Amino acid sequence: MNKQQPVAVAMDQPAIIRQLTIERFRGIRELRWNPGAGLNVILGGGDVGKTTVLEAIGLLLNPSNAAVLSEADYYNRDSGAGFVIQGVFSLSTSADIGQQQKFAWPWEWNGTDAVVPSSDDPDDTPTPTSPVYRLQVRGTPELELAWEVVQPNDEVEGLSSAVRRAIGIVRLASDERSDRDLRLVYGSALDRLLGDQGLRARIGQQVAGMDLNAKLGEDAKKSLGRLDDAMRDASLPSGLELGLTSAQGISIGALIGLLATKGDARLPLASWGAGTRRMATLEIAASTQSKTRISVIDEAERGLEPYRVRRLIENLRSEPTQSFVTTHSPVAVHAATEGSLWYLDSRGRIGELVRASIWQQQQRDPETFLARLALIAEGPTEVGFLSYLLAKAINGSPLDHGIRVCNGQGTPAVLELLEALNKGGLTFGGFVDGTNSAPTRWRALKESMQGLLFQWDTGCTEERVISLVDQTKLLELVNDADGSPDHERRMTLVDRLGISDKGLDAIVAAAPDLRALIIAAASGSAAGAPDEDTAKTWKKHGKRWFKSEEGGRELAEKAFTLGVWPALKPTILPFLNAVRTFIGQPEIQDLQ
Repeated sequence: MNKQQPVAVAMDQPAIIRQLTIERFRGIRELRWNPGAGLNVILGGGDVGKTTVLEAIGLLLNPSNAAVLSEADYYNRDSGAGFVIQGVFSLSTSADIGQQQKFAWPWEWNGTDAVVPSSDDPDDTPTPTSPVYRLQVRGTPELELAWEVVQPNDEVEGLSSAVRRAIGIVRLASDERSDRDLRLVYGSALDRLLGDQGLRARIGQQVAGMDLNAKLGEDAKKSLGRLDDAMRDASLPSGLELGLTSAQGISIGALIGLLATKGDARLPLASWGAGTRRMATLEIAASTQSKTRISVIDEAERGLEPYRVRRLIENLRSEPTQSFVTTHSPVAVHAATEGSLWYLDSRGRIGELVRASIWQQQQRDPETFLARLALIAEGPTEVGFLSYLLAKAINGSPLDHGIRVCNGQGTPAVLELLEALNKGGLTFGGFVDGTNSAPTRWRALKESMQGLLFQWDTGCTEERVISLVDQTKLLELVNDADGSPDHERRMTLVDRLGISDKGLDAIVAAAPDLRALIIAAASGSAAGAPDEDTAKTWKKHGKRWFKSEEGGRELAEKAFTLGVWPALKPTILPFLNAVRTFIGQPEIQDLQ
């Protein structure tokens, strides 16, 4: 690379992180991620590293060199190995990457990775068609930071703070006042909006012209005079007076911020509510002429009412710039109808939630994607049935452990959803009916998900449980959860038998197979219906039995009271133990 030729760089293209690599930073040992070019919403349970990912981006693009490290910033607090945060960036000319002290050579982006560009002529410097740059920040064993550009020949050069400021980052953290971008700090949203590089100097000149000594009280003047005499007597600089000074990392502009009218008073925007500060910061950033900024927002819902959460997500979706958002809000997940959804699981793996496959679940039950471990159940019966078993199997409340049982709305939808989640390398669970359809796909899922996918060998939950009830106890299923006779359940049996006598004795006498009759009614089977209208009626029978979350819990409870659990245990207990293992609890031998 001995010829410095112009490199084709998109003029109006915003700065985009094509790939982010994190090694040994805080709680993340290793992560490699190719985010989307627009809105990226990172989901997952608590303490899985979502905030760490955002802070890694913030550190990589920190607009100043005034950052302090501690051992807690290193994986396992081991500073000896250091850490590396690297981003592969597409940059516009406004990022001034070409103004580095040493020329920054571009890599070629091949769609998935940055590679060394090639040329047909070995004497010419290759000119990539999709140029990208590798920028990184390292935490050294000495607890110092080094920002660098990685060249295609793997040599590194320093990365200036001026380039990082030109790229621009808007950070809205969850654990501090988000007022940095509301003040005239170097690289802040307000600084980028005004774009007046001489303003700080003019402010400094005005302040320097103030006679601060004249503002001192008499006692203070005498104290300053005594200090001046002492300095002169010690042959030290004398002639002391108060004036404007500066220090590394401190700017006079940091004292300048936006004021806004509230009633009859003009108050700093930094003193307004958290939600207002966040929305104002993003409005300032959106108003800048430069479109290279990258927005990083931790806990998007913080301080915002639901309607403003929706507006925030909508604003980010409509912006041409790249943004990274974490959230624990179902409202935010529901509103993120465009952009990219990502799930970071407890094992530090991040995968994309393919919209076409998760769309319905996203709209129907967005909390599915906010759990530590989401278990996708076949339907409402399975939700209630599994919830009852988990309450007995887990030490403590399953919800407190981040376990959420979700309604997957039937076998086809559950299969597609689980495949989408599994494709992203994520950890989810499933509890589904037996089926003869798509055996190869189900087999592949079972191999990948291992013990966290439970599927009945044949039939549905109602059929599998009722088939194991002792013949002498079958009529107890007709009773409701309190043990009282359930009139509606009895009527479903009468309807299917086509008899007028509604008594239990008449039902038993008329039923050629009482167990099969109860299974058909409880599962809403339309088999054997004489006409279409009757078939529609029979399909609704299941809701009068166990086809609801409450009914599923009742069915699970009856599995114990009617003595069915010992026969179910060999099949279901391994799945429950897989859930226990996932949350760090030892396996159990039985349910109490």
